[in-house]
Amino acid sequence: MKKLSFKNHIALPLLGLMCVFATSCERGYSDDIDVATFPVSPDIFTDNPVGLTDEFFESFDPATGANTEGFGTDDNVAFKGTTSIRIDVPTPSDPNGGYIGGIFRDRGDGRDLSGYDALTFWMKGSTTASVGTLGFGSDFEENKYAVSINDVELSTDWRKIIIPIPDPSKLTQERGMFIFSAGSQSTNGVGYTIWIDEMRWENLGTVAQPRPAILAGQDQTAQANVGVEVPLGGLTQTFNLGNGQDITVNATPAYFDFVTSNPFVASVNDLGLVSVDGPGEINSETGLLENTATITASIAGVEAAGSLTIEASDLNIIALFSDIYAEVPVDNYNGFYAEFQTTQGFNVDEGGNEIIDYTELNFVAIEFYGREGSGVQPIDASEMTHLHIDVRVNESLDPADFLTFELWNNFTLGNAVSGGFTISSGELATDQWVEFDIPLTSFNGLTATDALGALFTISDATIGAVSLDNIYFYSEN
Repeated sequence: MKKLSFKNHIALPLLGLMCVFATSCERGYSDDIDVATFPVSPDIFTDNPVGLTDEFFESFDPATGANTEGFGTDDNVAFKGTTSIRIDVPTPSDPNGGYIGGIFRDRGDGRDLSGYDALTFWMKGSTTASVGTLGFGSDFEENKYAVSINDVELSTDWRKIIIPIPDPSKLTQERGMFIFSAGSQSTNGVGYTIWIDEMRWENLGTVAQPRPAILAGQDQTAQANVGVEVPLGGLTQTFNLGNGQDITVNATPAYFDFVTSNPFVASVNDLGLVSVDGPGEINSETGLLENTATITASIAGVEAAGSLTIEASDLNIIALFSDIYAEVPVDNYNGFYAEFQTTQGFNVDEGGNEIIDYTELNFVAIEFYGREGSGVQPIDASEMTHLHIDVRVNESLDPADFLTFELWNNFTLGNAVSGGFTISSGELATDQWVEFDIPLTSFNGLTATDALGALFTISDATIGAVSLDNIYFYSEN
């Protein structure tokens, strides 16, 4: 295998990849000025890299665990011609890095891809596996029009991979020709090899039936205070290919056109960031306050499934964990206590909404007192009246099951005080979200709330699997 030189770059979340945009004023141009055009070259790799930077493969940063030694070309294996790209996916214990990933970038100022509808290439593996991420539009600079598909099944036979462009008219100057990331999760830690060949942009003419979506196609509602910014997630575009197969790509907000139904309440920018701008206005005909706005979107004139209806709220909020409200810093969402705690906890994305999943639960703490010098400050909730929390039990419930939530004041000091509130089995539901608004005065034993440092969830192993969401203190104005 021929090894190629590389550059290191910080690994980006896939997808969504962070997007940074430069704003500018619109100007009128004289008819005598020629508008710049860019090459329309379709080929990316055909026996050799075509029009790519000298480094060819630009790796994610090795500090993140990226392996820079497993990329090269292979003169003994090819789908067509003499040479293919060879990617050796490492084992997790490989001293050079436990995964491999990076980009191909156009050598010049970018290519005009508006005449194509897909990136295509042929791919096979030394074994069956699942490749974490494949895509384009990432150049380690703007990543404005990044697109990806995830968990692509790898065969030992050559297969053509098609990654549709959500809206080709946007790609008039694109440098990000390819991005990939692969690990050995699907092979139980066993390394394997990927070969890629005949990579190019194509106008297939069979990429049809576009179905964009925001928030994973769900109609969601939320309350938010004026001044809060809410990001829109779950941005996708689904197409039907010529073989009848549906394929869904993850797309950055720049492909979407966003609209608000009520600019007096909320606006949305090109980053898909919803700003709650005002409390609304009084309808002159009904005399009622119109304090909601619905955010919708489209791609190339096709309306996207899903919407976000924002209601301007008059609540004072201190949020520990929420996709809707701005969160205060916390030390962690699974403060682990060795020898005593069995709980495993992690944040997961569920349909564009981040939640906390706990398994093997006996007790667990969300800590916000400044553990190990983190600088996190305790929360002064003395002006708050309630704790809100959404709970979903992910197993069957028995009549004796319960959950107890405990708040601790002055958590690390000798005069720490705590108070608990217990929720019985009959108040919970299996596989369904239940909302609780608990008065702070109901936390028995808690005498002060001016320096809260921890929120414990306790089951004593009666409930082993539970999800939490939208955890915040609030008071009504």
